[in-house]
Amino acid sequence: MSAKIFHIPFITLASGLKLHSIVQRTPRQGSSAPDDHPAVRHYTTVEDLLADPEVDLVVITTPPNSHFELASQILKSHKNVLVEKPFVPTSQQADELLKVADENSRVICVYQNRRWDADFLTVKSLVEEDKLGRIVEFETHFDRYRPEKSSSWKSQLGLEQGGGAIFDLGVHLIDQVYALFGMPSTVYGKLVNQREGKFNIEDSDGVNAMLCYNGTGMVAHVRIGVLSVEQPQPRFWIRGSRGTYRKLGLDPQEDQLKAGIKANEPNFGIEDARLTGSLSRVSDIGEVEVSPYPTVAAPTYLELYRRLAQALESQKQEDIPVSAQEAKNVLVIIEAIQESARTGREISLP
Repeated sequence: MSAKIFHIPFITLASGLKLHSIVQRTPRQGSSAPDDHPAVRHYTTVEDLLADPEVDLVVITTPPNSHFELASQILKSHKNVLVEKPFVPTSQQADELLKVADENSRVICVYQNRRWDADFLTVKSLVEEDKLGRIVEFETHFDRYRPEKSSSWKSQLGLEQGGGAIFDLGVHLIDQVYALFGMPSTVYGKLVNQREGKFNIEDSDGVNAMLCYNGTGMVAHVRIGVLSVEQPQPRFWIRGSRGTYRKLGLDPQEDQLKAGIKANEPNFGIEDARLTGSLSRVSDIGEVEVSPYPTVAAPTYLELYRRLAQALESQKQEDIPVSAQEAKNVLVIIEAIQESARTGREISLP
């Protein structure tokens, strides 16, 4: 799904990029890259792909327990790499890949596409334009009602392999908090198996974490659940010294892509007006005014690929849309949440 839904459609639209080849070990009827894309080259091994001198950028869309080995192999072949989230299972592996990329003068980018969710970009504008005042509480959700456990690899991998809710969905929410506010001072977290009704660090489908920022007194709540019976689901609740923003519903781009809508169609990325957020602000005379606050018309997931194409041309770290260093810092936060869940303690970060 990652290749079909999130990557190939944007590669074919992004200026400066061309879909050149696809690696699929065992094409089969109904899931065959050669059938779907007959005009490009096809390989059944990564080694054959890396031997092709025309390949400049390799996109890794495999499960996370293979990311480190593949990314290292690609970088050492002097090719640039885009790695699906979660980047790698540990911050130590992220550091090693940063070193390999530097030694080979290659670009390494991480696919944190939800930095281009329209509702998140709306939140970003509210914070940057100081419309809420000093942020006191930042609450971000990724909740669903999924009482049955998935049979995909996502539910089979352990934490040490990049599995569990905190790596699947938590990495999106934590990355968004990090992109807005940087590294927290302390972290406290619980990992829970909501389906079975017990705290279970190694097999968790729910996350409840607090990221605390001593410089401003802000607490960011990161919440993920699979037994949330709500329609629409909560998304953001942000309280500041002069205003509050509340938002329901998830960015529509993923569902639109799954439905076959292309990123260059006019309505792509435009959410249902019924999901418009609300903004409450204190007026100059001290009264609270509440009004709808429409989601901004923002760049879509195509923006990540557009910026990546620029970074490939410039080879400058500052042009990379989501750098491996940023992804490594998010992993440090995730590791602190895991440690807190194991020990029951609040964990301080550098």
